Amino acid sequence: MALEWVVLGYAAAAEAVMVLLLTIPGLDGLRKGLVSVTRSLLKPFLSIVPFCVFLLMDIYWKYENRPTCEHAGSCSPSEHLRHQKSIMKSQRNALLIAAALVFYWILFSVTRLVVQIDQLNQRVERLKSRD
Repeated sequence: MALEWVVLGYAAAAEAVMVLLLTIPGLDGLRKGLVSVTRSLLKPFLSIVPFCVFLLMDIYWKYENRPTCEHAGSCSPSEHLRHQKSIMKSQRNALLIAAALVFYWILFSVTRLVVQIDQLNQRVERLKSRD
């Protein structure tokens, strides 16, 4: 299962970098190319949503089927440590899922706004050139 988390981490990092590049001021010359690349990548990145749902179901299944250490004498110290590590990994992975989904939403919104701003700027230029 480690490969899935690596892929999700790289996808979230790529989304974060694209959002950062689209929002940095002063990159007006590169922005048109960045927008076209980002718009072409939005559809493949949409596959992150069902992938995250699958990984959330995996976390839930592991949570429901984990051994419990409810009583002080029911688990050995190594089992208790393994149980705690499992909980920490699940929390980290849930945070990664949330980050990937939020970055996708932000990337989609920022790209849409940048495209709308470009269209409005073109409209303004056309109206100025008519006068």
